[in-house]
Amino acid sequence: MSMNVGSSDDGEDAVMSAINTTPLVDVMLVLLIIFLITIPVVTTSIKVSLPKERVEVRETKPENIIISVDQAGHIFWYEARIDDVDALVAKLKKVSTLTPQPEVQVRSDAGARYEGVGKVLLACQRAGIVKVAFITEPPPLGG
Repeated sequence: MSMNVGSSDDGEDAVMSAINTTPLVDVMLVLLIIFLITIPVVTTSIKVSLPKERVEVRETKPENIIISVDQAGHIFWYEARIDDVDALVAKLKKVSTLTPQPEVQVRSDAGARYEGVGKVLLACQRAGIVKVAFITEPPPLGG
């Protein structure tokens, strides 16, 4: 390391034109060490095939059947209330003979008991429905 003391001929008002690069080199060495430590952490050596998530917009086709279950456990065929599970099975049997067989979409209240949804699934099974889907809301962003 060197230090510029200056000569006695220049006086105190002389401008020093040399740049001290020692702090710059120190900072660069610290950054180099940090990058050398963190780069192996970022790259992984194990090869895995990660799942690809596709966001599909499900459209309700006119031929799909929408069955809703409210919080009290009442079952609805579109907007019409079904009082008996046997009536639901009878309606589903009529629909199950169509070609192609429509999809049954179950909409259930988040606070509904599982019993109401179970009745709908049992009715679909007894009627021979092949496609059953559950309609949900996506979680809020960031949550």
